[in-house]
Amino acid sequence: MTLSKVIEVVLATHNGDKIREIKRIFTAFPTIRTLEFSQLPPWGEVEETGNSIEENAEIKALAVAELLGRLTLADDTALEVSALGGAPGVYSSRYAGEKASYADNYNKLLKEMETIPLELRQAVFRTAVVAAEPGKVLFTVQGRLEGLIASAPRGENGFGYDPVFYLPERGKTLAELSLEEKNAISHRYQAFSLAGEKLAEPAFANKL
Repeated sequence: MTLSKVIEVVLATHNGDKIREIKRIFTAFPTIRTLEFSQLPPWGEVEETGNSIEENAEIKALAVAELLGRLTLADDTALEVSALGGAPGVYSSRYAGEKASYADNYNKLLKEMETIPLELRQAVFRTAVVAAEPGKVLFTVQGRLEGLIASAPRGENGFGYDPVFYLPERGKTLAELSLEEKNAISHRYQAFSLAGEKLAEPAFANKL
């Protein structure tokens, strides 16, 4: 019997909340071993200068792959609100400023949407994940989750805009779901699951 090759992949983020979600997602792929920043030589924050989440994820993946000389996965996520012309979009993580907290960002969003009725508060979360080796992008995958922006934050779980991202079919915000419930449907789950499937393909692993 031929044993499957174990692939090590760096998660190019310093965000502990993201890392916990991603590691839980990758438990479905026993031939993939994820490495986080605490297990590796340090790297600084990579400046996100792209005009899209795909470009930002690619910038981060290539930068960390080059620095560490390792296969790397990087992601970027945007919350796009129809009533705001797609904002905060690529600026989602720094909507209220470079050092903004999660609450700073979603409170700014709620303030800007005070006069917008619920039926016009459509929003979508999009996540792009890029896999790269030094000097080379291997693939890009995406995930998407549609919902509404709530009128006030609800729930204690999750992070980012989760407390104000309302799922009508469940009657809950993402922050009111357990991690298992969120990981079954979320934009990040979709994107990283697709990435895991690609990395776990024997033909792909043999190229590395």
